[in-house]
Amino acid sequence: MTISQDARLMSDRLFGPGGPVLQPTGGYRDGMDLTRLAPQTGTAFLLHAGQRLTVVDPTGEQVSDFFAVMDDDRDEWFSSGRTIDYANSTAVTTGSVLYSNRSRPMATVVEDTCGHHDILLTPCSQQTFDLLYPEFDGAYHPSCFENLATNMAAFGVEPDRISTTLNIFMNVWNERDGELHIDPPTSKAGDRFVLRAEADLVVGLTACSAEKSNNGVCKPIDYRVDD
Repeated sequence: MTISQDARLMSDRLFGPGGPVLQPTGGYRDGMDLTRLAPQTGTAFLLHAGQRLTVVDPTGEQVSDFFAVMDDDRDEWFSSGRTIDYANSTAVTTGSVLYSNRSRPMATVVEDTCGHHDILLTPCSQQTFDLLYPEFDGAYHPSCFENLATNMAAFGVEPDRISTTLNIFMNVWNERDGELHIDPPTSKAGDRFVLRAEADLVVGLTACSAEKSNNGVCKPIDYRVDD
């Protein structure tokens, strides 16, 4: 796996446990009533059938991990594999349907102003940093898996139920030989990704904690739920 970053962002950065974080200047909200996830944090909530979840990148170049299970059955969960199978594509954008492990539609993408998202990689975990970030020397690091597991636990979701996520705004591509590349997200400040729930869901959402997925700096994510 090759991970690219802008060298300008890497200079003069101090990478202690938790990594560098950046809060946006000003009060960017794009005229919307949004909730802000601080860098390297997450949340969980119910999203009822017909409701829309809007995820906004307020600064640009920030990934948000999304995972969901059915509200009426925690053993039915978002399946990236089924979603890829039925679309015959790893691309997720306007019109894409997210399927469960039982092949039921869970959500439909109704708006996408970025166009680059990932459905191949699992949420970062402590082991991710232990294996891929040797500069942290095995120190504790916030992770999307921890943030999803901690917040979704309040809804009865077990950690082992959390699998491959939809990584909104993440820029992943592969060579013909299968080698994966993680480049800086192409999202700009204000880009949004909107899902409509096709069933009642328990949703987990993060502001990704992995510096190398976010061009070296962890930043916030904004979101809102509309009926």
